[in-house]
Amino acid sequence: MSGSRCQTLYPFSGERHRQGLRFAAGELITVLQVPDGGWWEGQKEDGLRGWFPASYVQLLEVGAGPSGGGTARVGAAVGPGRAGTTWERPSSVPGTPKSPPAHFLQHVLTVNGYHISGTPVHQLDSAHMNLRKTNGDPQTPGSPAAPPRRQSKESSLTINSVTFPHPDIMPEQQLLKPSEWSYCDYFWADKKDSQGNNTVSGFEILLQKQLKGKQMQKEMAEFVRERIKIEEEYAKNLSKLSQNSLAAQEEGTLGEAWAQLKKSLADEAEVHLKFSSKLQSEVEKPLLNFRENFKKDMKKCDHHIADLRKQLASRYAAVEKARKALTERQKDLEMKTQQLEVKLSNKTEEEIKKARRKSTQAGDDLMRCVDLYNQAQSKWFEEMVTTTLELEKLEVERVEMIRQHLCQYTQLRHETDMFNQSTVELVDQLLRKVDPAKDRELWVKEHKTGDIRPVDMEI
Repeated sequence: MSGSRCQTLYPFSGERHRQGLRFAAGELITVLQVPDGGWWEGQKEDGLRGWFPASYVQLLEVGAGPSGGGTARVGAAVGPGRAGTTWERPSSVPGTPKSPPAHFLQHVLTVNGYHISGTPVHQLDSAHMNLRKTNGDPQTPGSPAAPPRRQSKESSLTINSVTFPHPDIMPEQQLLKPSEWSYCDYFWADKKDSQGNNTVSGFEILLQKQLKGKQMQKEMAEFVRERIKIEEEYAKNLSKLSQNSLAAQEEGTLGEAWAQLKKSLADEAEVHLKFSSKLQSEVEKPLLNFRENFKKDMKKCDHHIADLRKQLASRYAAVEKARKALTERQKDLEMKTQQLEVKLSNKTEEEIKKARRKSTQAGDDLMRCVDLYNQAQSKWFEEMVTTTLELEKLEVERVEMIRQHLCQYTQLRHETDMFNQSTVELVDQLLRKVDPAKDRELWVKEHKTGDIRPVDMEI
């Protein structure tokens, strides 16, 4: 098969493959590689090379297709015998050849500024229900029917309109951000809620985490507000106590130390007022004001991802409808083929040709629906990666912001303790200078009534 030439039947944008070959209908391509899975590598006449769906081309040389490959010989002659077109699921991941070249696996994915080594984007959309079209050899009327082509084993399953690899034959997938436990790697499936009644998408769980974090941040601010109230009330009581007149008449060095102690209460009250003021401006307000539009932004993200999921569900419904239509067309074609084997007539042959055209058209419609589904899933996938990485970044910023402001709280608390210590240092100094003898001397000098002692009376 390698070296054969084919002609394109439909335009292909190349977007479904990281190394897709873009072409228009009617172009000539030289086939370079034909691995299993329905994707071929080829080179156009202008020298460009890349991968493309085999079902989008028609071989110019009629020959045996590759073993298990997705041959698309829609131009081969088809006689009025058996059904001329059959449809099968591919056996490999869409957008990625089953045995891709090494340089393809080493491709580096860049999403939202992050460089992520690992599996290409489309490989994570494992085994979309892409189709490949094959033709049977022509048969003459009355010849024995060929044995039916065995369908390849299902390589994927769809859950809530999202296609995942089948767990029994799941290809190995590398994490987008290995060893980091990143959001973008672990929230693709839906999950039952705590009651087990409804399902919650992985993205909703991430949003709940973000909203819970915002609530925790708000509660921390409320906690600091209560601390501020305590400080303000404490400062008020200290100031009031410093003005109390109790023991105001104490004298001497002890009286001086007592007066300084009362004054230190007023100084300490001022320190606590400053502490409460800084708590409000440097801790409480930043916690309250950090991302004021956070909930609004989260709703935008939620609506955006939800809209993409709705679009994906709509595309999946269209695929199922087209699949049903193809089945009906194939049944109709089979029935008319059996009629022809029983009774030869030109009218029956014309009906078979008409049924074959309808079956082929139904298959093409199904291919287009699958392509649209894959495009919708790829868009949802890429937006999920981008948005979850952004949520991860927001969570890191939130935690770091809270950590910094709680460190500011402890720093202010240490400073307050230092200031409080300084207010009593003078009191300590004065208390060390308290001297009862000195106090007695001062008091005697101020209040003495005379130093002439009485003597005995003489007769």
